[in-house]
Amino acid sequence: MRITAPRTLLRATVFAAAFAVSAVAFAEASPAGMWKTIDDSTGKPRGVIEITEKNGVYSGKLLKSLTETEGPAKVCDKCTDARKDQPIIGMTLLTGLRKTGDNEWSGGEILDPESGKLYKCKMSLADDGKKLNVRGFIGISLIGRTQTWERDR
Repeated sequence: MRITAPRTLLRATVFAAAFAVSAVAFAEASPAGMWKTIDDSTGKPRGVIEITEKNGVYSGKLLKSLTETEGPAKVCDKCTDARKDQPIIGMTLLTGLRKTGDNEWSGGEILDPESGKLYKCKMSLADDGKKLNVRGFIGISLIGRTQTWERDR
């Protein structure tokens, strides 16, 4: 006589655990973390942004530049708000983004520190959370451009 109940129970437990882990991983999809910004013209990394969440609102701060620069640290001399003449490294570039759907956040703004211009912003996770599509636009989303950032950590 063979006893198969323990083996069947083990299989069911392993399946349930795998399902629970994948469900938790899917439910925790978030843009929070470190991202390499990728220049949409050259395809090369430009900087590292840390996206954080506080009370359901996401923001992103430039931690470091990955482009070669000479001379003093760059400042946002074209900014027109409180960031005017402030160092770009350490500056908050993404603000006010809230979850609006599965793997989608919008309602915020993004600053282009080279031009000093503020754009409306939305973003969405792609490639199982390894990539983040960040779209800056004027008025409606059709008038803008998208960069795809890569998760750094």
